[in-house]
Amino acid sequence: MELKGKTLMITGGAGFIGSNFVDHILAAYPDTRVVVYDKLNYRGNLENLAQAERDPRYTFVKGDICDAAAVAGAIEKHGIGIIVNFAAETHVDRSIMDPDAFVRTDVYGMYVLLEAVNRYKLERLHHVSTDEVYGQVMAGASKEGDPFEPRSPYAASKASGELLAFAYYTTYGTPLTVTRGANNIGPRQYPENAVPLFCTNAIDGQPIPLYGDGTQSRQYQYVMDHVEGIEVAMLKGEVGQAYNCGPDEETQNIVMATRLLELLGKPADLIKHVADRPGHDRRYCIDSSKLKALGWRPRHGFDEALRLTVDWYRDNEDWWRKIKSGEYKEYYRKWYGQRLADAR
Repeated sequence: MELKGKTLMITGGAGFIGSNFVDHILAAYPDTRVVVYDKLNYRGNLENLAQAERDPRYTFVKGDICDAAAVAGAIEKHGIGIIVNFAAETHVDRSIMDPDAFVRTDVYGMYVLLEAVNRYKLERLHHVSTDEVYGQVMAGASKEGDPFEPRSPYAASKASGELLAFAYYTTYGTPLTVTRGANNIGPRQYPENAVPLFCTNAIDGQPIPLYGDGTQSRQYQYVMDHVEGIEVAMLKGEVGQAYNCGPDEETQNIVMATRLLELLGKPADLIKHVADRPGHDRRYCIDSSKLKALGWRPRHGFDEALRLTVDWYRDNEDWWRKIKSGEYKEYYRKWYGQRLADAR
């Protein structure tokens, strides 16, 4: 598949990964137009698209992927040929507090997009999923054909959306590809996720709430590596296939937190071990050899990815301070207040 001369609709493009993808596509494909379709919930932020706004090939449409009429209207008005779906409710902690929103967006929203792709005979739907659909993996690495064993409402909603998508491919021939990404870090990630939460708290000398013993293991990848993996899977991948996208390197959360504090010159005693969240997966690990066979390789190791991320939050306080002064405060109090009060 080629992008030259085509118009992409990037759903959820005002969020963390989506906005980085938008910047990459506009820079890499001078003959491609981008329409960002985003409902601007608490994680959607037009400031994330400041660079794109200077490009005449960029258009923003405010809309919800659950609104079939609005999705259809955007496709018709802008001549959309390809949809790349980043739109999702994404944070495990919030899915425990409010699973309803996750089912609606991640499952029903997927249905709406699939119907639109079929109705308008679009060239492709690329769906951005997560390694969490596999559940915790205590040994080895998950491959694309492994069963789904989600353990949180978030992971279950993403798994459900994927299953529906592949059912549409089998039943209707809906042209789709999927990537399942490992944990992303980098610029513009909403500061309720672990790395930006720890970073912004540490900058202010506030405690870092680390779940349990902190030995949960993750494959942290720099967001631009993920963006390039999505690009490769979409352009070179086989229709009807999923591709894992993550680095080989694994890092325990306590190691991540300790290195983050070292980069900021902050004391290790800011780390506070708090009560773990229900059903917290101990380890994720994906095998990305299928995507690597298409030519993709991550370009950043963990240490460099963390350093670049920390530098961005240190240099962009205006961006995250506005976020942490609003709705975020109430969420933080509800989720971490008692945990921190009881912390050791």
